[in-house]
Amino acid sequence: MNLTPEQLAAAQKANLETLSSLTNQALQSIEKLVELNMHIAKQSLSDSMTSAKKALEVKDIQQLLAHQAEAVQPMAEKIMAYSRHLYDLAHETQNNFTKSAEKEFQAGQQKINALVEEWTKNAPVGSDAAVQAMKQAIASANNVYETSQKAVKHAVNVAQTNLNSATDTVMKAAETASKATKKK
Repeated sequence: MNLTPEQLAAAQKANLETLSSLTNQALQSIEKLVELNMHIAKQSLSDSMTSAKKALEVKDIQQLLAHQAEAVQPMAEKIMAYSRHLYDLAHETQNNFTKSAEKEFQAGQQKINALVEEWTKNAPVGSDAAVQAMKQAIASANNVYETSQKAVKHAVNVAQTNLNSATDTVMKAAETASKATKKK
């Protein structure tokens, strides 16, 4: 069960390709984050200028309060939209990394199974119990991996549901506060 130089070179090449793929995925996520932040910065600057111009036109305290009330809901909506974008970006990145990890795990699993089969063919007579134990250990490891993957996916779904619920609650509260301020 010794590895040949060709097998080592192939493994190193595969590892380098995986590293390159993960690095590219990370850089794409960073690029999207930078684009999102630049968009937010430009929009915030524009909104601040518009708000400042309106504030300079205020003639009394009632107008000032009305101006502030008008700004609350759009600001809350923008903060929630930004949070959603960040979450979506993180979720997308996590999905890409998970797919890569699953692909690598499956490739590794196939290699291990091939090695075990090769070892089984060359195993000495009477080593059936050891072969069975090794196959059982591999099956158990695969089962643990699949169970943990299901748990992670469930946790991500719960987090998504909680985020959506929190977003709806905050948006409703901001809308209620905005309406209450306008009535005054």
